[in-house]
Amino acid sequence: MKKRQASVKRTTGETAIQVKVAIEGRGSAKKVSTGIPYLDHMIRTLAKHGLFDVELIAKGDIEVDTHHTNEDVGIALGEAFKKALADKKGIRRFGDFRAPLDEALAEARVSLDLSGRGSFHWHTQGRTKWLSHPALRAKPNTMGYTVADAKHFLESFASHLGMTLHVDVIAGEQPHHVIEAIFKSLAKALDRATSIDPRVAGVPSTKGKL
Repeated sequence: MKKRQASVKRTTGETAIQVKVAIEGRGSAKKVSTGIPYLDHMIRTLAKHGLFDVELIAKGDIEVDTHHTNEDVGIALGEAFKKALADKKGIRRFGDFRAPLDEALAEARVSLDLSGRGSFHWHTQGRTKWLSHPALRAKPNTMGYTVADAKHFLESFASHLGMTLHVDVIAGEQPHHVIEAIFKSLAKALDRATSIDPRVAGVPSTKGKL
């Protein structure tokens, strides 16, 4: 099978981004620099646990705000994965994973469908309702990255990949642990969804196209 990989460049008046993605990778993300340290950490986490190879260099107006860079990195990374997946022939399409972090301190479940219809859905429960409160979800973690930042990144990533993405935060008390549990769950679910099922002939859709 031809190796599924792609490169994307995105340049705007606010950011300049170069991304390379290989689906059949080994979890390498040695060349990742966005100017947002925690986002770098999460992209490396996505690569490591999803066994994707990722190179991503971004320069943005972070002296103004990290918002533009955070969003545009999500857009560019989503476009790179979409391009690498091409016609999506043979993929499993669906993925679901629940990753805990530090025992029961933080736990998140991610369910996704590489449907071609990009959408992002965020769910909280009784113990995690604080994540839906505007003031609390904007509370930064130890590296200045917020749950709201993570949500915006994931929305941009899902939209431009063409992925239906549901994130269900089951438990969590610290923003750092919540965000990291989400990215680990996303990595494993995306690895499953992008993997090839030898039993699948063509595109896994009755429409014949995703």
